[in-house]
Amino acid sequence: MRVGVIQFPGSNCDHDALHAWGTVTGQTARLIWHKDSDLGDVDLVFLPGGFSYGDYLRCGAIAKYSPVMKEVVRFASKGGLVAGVCNGFQILVESGLLPGVLLPNTSLKFICRHVNLKVSNANTRFSSSYQPGQIIRVPIAHGEGNYFAQDDVLAGLQDNRQIVFQYCDADGSINEEGNPNGSALNIAGIVNREGNVFGMMPHPERSVETNVGGTDGLGFLQSIIRSLETRPV
Repeated sequence: MRVGVIQFPGSNCDHDALHAWGTVTGQTARLIWHKDSDLGDVDLVFLPGGFSYGDYLRCGAIAKYSPVMKEVVRFASKGGLVAGVCNGFQILVESGLLPGVLLPNTSLKFICRHVNLKVSNANTRFSSSYQPGQIIRVPIAHGEGNYFAQDDVLAGLQDNRQIVFQYCDADGSINEEGNPNGSALNIAGIVNREGNVFGMMPHPERSVETNVGGTDGLGFLQSIIRSLETRPV
């Protein structure tokens, strides 16, 4: 499996992603500069976290105009797998590849800690290595992770089972106590209707080794690997 990690000016989780995909899972991973106009022969495009272009205007709002994003949109339109984490999720939303917007956290504070997530849909190419309803624990680090969408969009996400991960408490209850940023429906991660573009605010790639606090994020990476290994020829 070949992974292309998009690198924007301000990305600071790109090498975390390279380590997770390359060193930990043993896949071929390389950086793709934001000015590149060719993705090469990648199987997965991964948009990492960070502060693309400083996020001075709005998180991801400038990054969506990077030359490489035209290729990412084209890749996704052909069914290619695209995943974005944290700022990568914000860029996917700003680019229109995923619905909704990411607003400032309701606390108006940057939050950096571990949270509990419920696997609300284990039947996707990004979550199939988890059990339905499984509770996992992964870190977050963001100031604008408050997912918002109009009621009809939220209803569509529910009806089409596009909500993959939701914030929850330690017992798995989807409630306000377990919601760190005020996201609608406690949404932490969603997939598009076609099932090939995925975004989430928490960082599963930072939870793949015991020496950094846990391995609950491995299931995310393994789901994608298995999806590509078992796809029809």
